Amino acid sequence: MMNDLSVDNLLGIKYLNLSDINLIFNTADSFKKIINQPIKKVPSLRDITIANLFFENSTRTKLSFEIAEKRLSADVINFSSGASSVKKGESLLDTVNNILAMKVDIVVMRHPNPGASVFLSRNIDARIINAGDGTHEHPTQALLDAYSIREKYGDIKSKKIVIVGDILHSRVALSNIYCLKMLGAQVAVCGPSTLMPKYLKELGVHYFSKLKEALIWCDIANVLRIQLERQDVQLFPSLREYANVYGINLNILESLDKEITIMHPGPINRGVELTSDIADSSHSIILDQVENGVAIRMAVLYLLSNKIK
Repeated sequence: MMNDLSVDNLLGIKYLNLSDINLIFNTADSFKKIINQPIKKVPSLRDITIANLFFENSTRTKLSFEIAEKRLSADVINFSSGASSVKKGESLLDTVNNILAMKVDIVVMRHPNPGASVFLSRNIDARIINAGDGTHEHPTQALLDAYSIREKYGDIKSKKIVIVGDILHSRVALSNIYCLKMLGAQVAVCGPSTLMPKYLKELGVHYFSKLKEALIWCDIANVLRIQLERQDVQLFPSLREYANVYGINLNILESLDKEITIMHPGPINRGVELTSDIADSSHSIILDQVENGVAIRMAVLYLLSNKIK
């Protein structure tokens, strides 16, 4: 059993191997036990300073990382670009060098540009965790999604997972595809053809144009929100039209002759990709995903802290 990650930073799932993922999951198992105890704090990262750099809006991911850091007793610095000198035109490298001058050990970063975290890892001497870089990757989300499937089913191998929605603009979809395929799952995508990337075949992923067919095939549907903020041109007629064709509601699920599990990375556009009666039902493991997100992020922070030079 390897007790060390093969990488020094978490930049994307595509840089990890299977034993890395299993190590993160096993470490998360231990932390999950801890966060369900009355005393939720452990001294694992005492005297380690972590900077959360969010150059793009985030609620859940930022909160989840912050809770994970505090549960591990780290010192935490929060930085969001809305209220900072990035607005005044400072470059990414300048911002980070200034923060590093404050002796930061780990940087958690979300940035609108694909590859921003890779650029950072080449230029600064701190451990980097990519909390989402544009439309590229969102590795901790994929890890917590896969971990939640493992928790519910015991194993991911040969499970059929369909990712529904805006695949083209989604870093969650890309990281999930890499992660689930590595763990031996069958992965398909479903949504309007205008929201599908051209490289689906290269990813080894099947495409369903019809939602019902995808749901009949799958064990698990991971439903994404429509990312209106990333679309330069309108790629489907209207949200109402999208909801009619690709929205999942109780009628559709009850028409299937089996139970399927519904997942969603949040935030949910209720009434668009999912109706409330689904999001809040026993089909859904959305709140388990949120809880598992803290355990997974604790595991990643802890394992990368062993790599601090």
